[in-house]
Amino acid sequence: MDLAPKIFRIAFTADFYSADGSPKYRDMGLSVFAPHPHIRQSRFEEHRPEIGADQIGDAQGVVVLTPSVTAATVANARDLLAIGRFGVGYDAVNVAACTDADVVVFITAGAVDHSVAEATVGWMIALTHHMRIKDMLVRDGHWDQRSRYMGRELRDRTFGAVGLGGIARKTIALLKGFGMKQPLAFDPYVAAQVGGEIGGVRLAPLDELLSTADFVSIHCPLTDQTRNLIGRRELALMKPDAYLINTARGGIVDEDALYEALRERRVAGAAFDCFAEEPVVQPHRFGALDNVLLAPHSIAWTDELFRDIGRAVCQGMVDLSQGKRPRGVVNPQVFEQPGFQEKWARLT
Repeated sequence: MDLAPKIFRIAFTADFYSADGSPKYRDMGLSVFAPHPHIRQSRFEEHRPEIGADQIGDAQGVVVLTPSVTAATVANARDLLAIGRFGVGYDAVNVAACTDADVVVFITAGAVDHSVAEATVGWMIALTHHMRIKDMLVRDGHWDQRSRYMGRELRDRTFGAVGLGGIARKTIALLKGFGMKQPLAFDPYVAAQVGGEIGGVRLAPLDELLSTADFVSIHCPLTDQTRNLIGRRELALMKPDAYLINTARGGIVDEDALYEALRERRVAGAAFDCFAEEPVVQPHRFGALDNVLLAPHSIAWTDELFRDIGRAVCQGMVDLSQGKRPRGVVNPQVFEQPGFQEKWARLT
């Protein structure tokens, strides 16, 4: 006879909720838990920039929105099986420490692709058509200045992706109807023949992409290898009428170098959703530039995005509770560790 799964406790970080305890977001995918009565859901009582070991308590899984996960977080992770990142970035998670503590880290691979891609295309159009400036011309009563801001279409332009993961591939797919030239991509981890299978993408060295593309769009994770990947030398390679878009992570682009390039009009414009230091709680220097679009690391936040991410992370927790491997595991080697195997068997 099959045994019913043991009670499996999942805690959500406090930043998913308002001060009164109500969810901030319309749909976080919690409906996934409905058919599984062995799942017990709770939330942290307070938000901290770094998750404390005391906050985890007896949870087997923790779903994380913005706090960092450090070695101290998982120092006493006797019953903690998994950290589920609500998204695809995990630079704020000490993966090595989690592995040492027999804790699986998984992300919601694929769930963010459409929303971020759609936001990227939207920003491309907004930048080339000077939407922010034209909006201000009407608000400020400067109608007659409109002829100074002639736009440019996406047609016949070249899109360049730095990183060719799911988001970049979805962006390229969405751009197919705009009559653009063959897209370029720089990704040392993707085999050359793969490019041709993804909408005719041509893989190119980073320098060639920067000097050729009309839109340079960042779609790689923040790692030791990609930190300040786009600096003064790289920005100098870009065409003066090209645009830089970053929906990935702050720190990949050298902000000092970008600020100088934008202020001096050596780059036509930029749009970015992420910053080297977050959160930004004071007016940012980039806000004084009229060729920049900014967002508080939420340009792709939609009801659909949170629903899809939520379903993915909740399903990952259900899978673990049933003895199955979730999708999007960052540290798969943990499944071979005796300590994790013992813990997984004991708790599920």
